[in-house]
Amino acid sequence: MNAGKNPIGFINGVLIVDKPGDWTSHDVCQFVRKKFSIPKVGHAGILDRTATGVLVVLLGAYTKLSARFLNEAKEYEGVMELGAKTSTHDAAGDILQSSSWDHVGESTVRSVMKSFRGEREQLPPMASAVKLGGVRLYKLARQGREIDRPTKMVNIYDLNIRRIELPRIEFYCRVSKGTYVRTLANDIGEALGTHAFLKVLRRTASGGFKIEDSVTIEHLKALKFKEELKPYLRYLPHAESASAAQALTRE
Repeated sequence: MNAGKNPIGFINGVLIVDKPGDWTSHDVCQFVRKKFSIPKVGHAGILDRTATGVLVVLLGAYTKLSARFLNEAKEYEGVMELGAKTSTHDAAGDILQSSSWDHVGESTVRSVMKSFRGEREQLPPMASAVKLGGVRLYKLARQGREIDRPTKMVNIYDLNIRRIELPRIEFYCRVSKGTYVRTLANDIGEALGTHAFLKVLRRTASGGFKIEDSVTIEHLKALKFKEELKPYLRYLPHAESASAAQALTRE
């Protein structure tokens, strides 16, 4: 999607931010809201605090179109490390179990990861924003609780190995909405007869938006006026964006 004429004002649009690893997705939205005095700011597809890369930030009327962007596939580059299981399935969590990975060879890694392509059930981690009974799972996890939760169907459209330097495996994946890549790493570890956690994760694309379309937080900090944000915005066709604007004015 390319930038074009904005029919409903420059503070309505899509801003692609390269989220840094020490910011939450909420932090990014709060920063944009305050820095540029935009009342309505949201995102389409949360990124964990430790993850970096493409965060689709919706401004103004475009917050009404979040479902349109949430449903799109996501692409990631990551590094998983064998030998440990963590409470969050990534490097942010506590190590729950350690295990040997000496029996794992490169050919086995390639075979097992290939088997993970396609549709499959995934159990959301306790340290996630999934709601059960109106409560976020991560809130229960902070209390040391683990409850039964339903699996969901996800689709691993593509999963390719970039480099194997055991115990680390660098990979690329393209997945359906709602897929937890950190849980994918955990599950691959179990399939290899050991444990694994996600060491590094970077989102390189969300739908049609690529990392090349993004702007960094540092660059946004350097902007002095609201009008300077305009060249970085992306827009949808007039009919769709105008409909969102009308819905916003009815609030």
